Amino acid sequence: MLTPLVIAALVVCGAAAADERPAEAWDTYKAIKAPMFSGIVTFAHLPWEQCLIEPDTRFDIGVLGLPFDTAASYRTGTRFGPQGIRMGSRRQDPTAAYSHWWKRNPYSEGYKMVDCGDAPIISVDNKLAVKQMEAAYDTLISRPSASEGILHPRLLTFGGDHSILLPILRALSKIHGPITLIQLDSHHDCWGSATKYGFSGDPKQAPVTHGNMNFHAANEGILSQRSVQAGIRTRLVDEQDLKDDEACGFQVITADDIDELGPKGVAAAIRKRVGDGPVYLTFDIDVVDPSAAPATGTPETGGWSSREVKRVLRDLKGLNFVGADIVEVSPPFDTNAEQTQMLAADIGYELLQLLTSSPGFKPSGSKAAHDEL
Repeated sequence: MLTPLVIAALVVCGAAAADERPAEAWDTYKAIKAPMFSGIVTFAHLPWEQCLIEPDTRFDIGVLGLPFDTAASYRTGTRFGPQGIRMGSRRQDPTAAYSHWWKRNPYSEGYKMVDCGDAPIISVDNKLAVKQMEAAYDTLISRPSASEGILHPRLLTFGGDHSILLPILRALSKIHGPITLIQLDSHHDCWGSATKYGFSGDPKQAPVTHGNMNFHAANEGILSQRSVQAGIRTRLVDEQDLKDDEACGFQVITADDIDELGPKGVAAAIRKRVGDGPVYLTFDIDVVDPSAAPATGTPETGGWSSREVKRVLRDLKGLNFVGADIVEVSPPFDTNAEQTQMLAADIGYELLQLLTSSPGFKPSGSKAAHDEL
């Protein structure tokens, strides 16, 4: 019979034997950090977690991909957007992400951030896909956060076409009520379908598309009347489209307005419109001029520059963001240099700055979960 003393001795001997393993050739190089272009790709090299199938996973901010594009009206390909944005983020190093404008590194603010991968979305049944996306988003934001004092985790979502916004708003409204939306986009996306588009004007019959998800959200009562769109420059059928957009609850700031207002003025107008309530930011990459972001489903010339749009985002600091997304990135149409994907990844960095500086998203005391990178 083994006595406790003998067992303890065996444990010590076993540990010593493990420490005395033969040296290996790679031991010399174990401390060297892998190059940024190597390894399994996650957003900004964040830890990868299978959040949806591992219910005990805890995080404060999760990156979630929704690779869905069969509600697009022109060019498909945004199903490859989530992975494309991750590829564009390979040069982002969480240990070297201090911003001279923000004067902080969002990855070192104490929040636990993970890449949750992509939700498995069916590609041959749009109605089922919308239900899947709502269920995935609902599941993750209903989980306890990693840090004390944070009631619900936040998600930075990568689409996918813009129709992914509807299931996101449905999920968020269960917690926050009607959501105030900041939409940076070249299109209104509130068209009432109607017969002129070959669809029914009845929201119960109209299919969900990337051009009418706001129409559905407004009819479901999950959009607040303080929402705003900025960067708009699409052609319309007639003035009724503008009236429909206003009925959906939006104030419109056109792309041309930046000439008079400047980026700071655009941001000030947005802030004045949305107020202090829960805000969700949806970023359609086609708000940027196609000279800087060619890889998108419905490009519109005359858009904002990448520098202008970053400045608009930065001046939204301090709003009560409950989530954000980047949509309509279509890698099959990108340049060999991954121009659009890199820009989208940089926008993702700015959105993380906004989420981590949100007044409604602070851990209690100094008990923020340590994020091991």
